Amino acid sequence: MTADSAPEPPRSLLWPAVATLIGCVFLVLLGVWQLHRLAWKEGLIAEIAARAKAPPQPLPPPAEWAQLRPDDYEYRHVELDGVFDNGKEALVFRPAGGLSREPGYLVLTPLKLDSGAYVIVNRGFIPVDLKDPAARGEIEGRTHLTGLMRQPESRNFFTPADDPETDQYFTRDPALIARHFGLATAAPFSVDADENPKSAVLPRGGASELTFPNNHLAYALTWFGLALALIGVFAVFARRGR
Repeated sequence: MTADSAPEPPRSLLWPAVATLIGCVFLVLLGVWQLHRLAWKEGLIAEIAARAKAPPQPLPPPAEWAQLRPDDYEYRHVELDGVFDNGKEALVFRPAGGLSREPGYLVLTPLKLDSGAYVIVNRGFIPVDLKDPAARGEIEGRTHLTGLMRQPESRNFFTPADDPETDQYFTRDPALIARHFGLATAAPFSVDADENPKSAVLPRGGASELTFPNNHLAYALTWFGLALALIGVFAVFARRGR
């Protein structure tokens, strides 16, 4: 028997086994983390639904606004009275998707309360062709409305910068709108008005997005599946190595 025909010695499985073990532990930990995220997301969705569907409560008085935390008031159902300052309306652009199949705007209008303070109210969504107030009408005089308290909208890397001087808004930022229009005392939050199908004036409210993606279970199963696949690959490798 020549040296060329001698059988090769079995390959050591120690380091491949260690690498496989480390990889499996890492993938399983990712799966467990996604299960924790799943429980957190389900609890958050349930809490938001409970707040949004609860009977409306009186709006917190202006003296308490500075102490409010978004986690405490986000999606709280409230009621308030005041007069819309229609001359200080801000239109926040929204692309197609979500609650609308076409691009358009959220109509944000300051509501002056009896105290003299202002709350920026998101009156709802309008398509692009209703941008002109004359095409949709305005709410005049004292009005009563209910809605959901919302924290300022965050932006991501792809969100264009708001430019109040050219009436271009891309986020719900009540502080920015209040500064632009010179509203001395304004709430640090906004209110999404509830839908009012009986109103003859557009928009009719109901612009709050209450459906949230929850894919954490699928992510967890993916990580666990990858861990099993890695074990399978190691088993085939070990069999061939032997």
